[in-house]
Amino acid sequence: MNEQDFMARAIVLSHAGVAAGGGPFGAVVVKDGAIIGEGRNNVVPGRDPTQHAEIVAIRDACAQLSTHDLSGATIYTSCEPCPMCLAAIWWARCAEVVYANDRVDAAAIGFDDAAIYDEVARPLDQRALPIRRLMAAEALTAFQAWTAKADKTPY
Repeated sequence: MNEQDFMARAIVLSHAGVAAGGGPFGAVVVKDGAIIGEGRNNVVPGRDPTQHAEIVAIRDACAQLSTHDLSGATIYTSCEPCPMCLAAIWWARCAEVVYANDRVDAAAIGFDDAAIYDEVARPLDQRALPIRRLMAAEALTAFQAWTAKADKTPY
């Protein structure tokens, strides 16, 4: 298989998302020339706002490989990833993102992430979504436990 085949599969999955009542998004995770994870948007049918195609594909790939680390993998997605998916791709350590439709195309059909990009760029005290800190000292004890843990798996 080549990269056109991988993207074609992501596009097929985007159509499957529409047919199943989800959004028009599909993704595949590829490593060493093979698809190791697939996903389609399942937000509405799954009643879960995190079931974007890329997240579903990452979860599938991680389950297939029994790891949280997708270093060396490429994710092919039918649309430029939203901020949530981009963060998940980053945390999964994927090596590359290849996309078809872009964020302007997505915004034109009602999937506009501009407000999220704007929100993240604002200082905490100027965000539209109120965000405040509570019990920081108490929560810090978990961070201290993590730091002291000799057998932790960094990620």
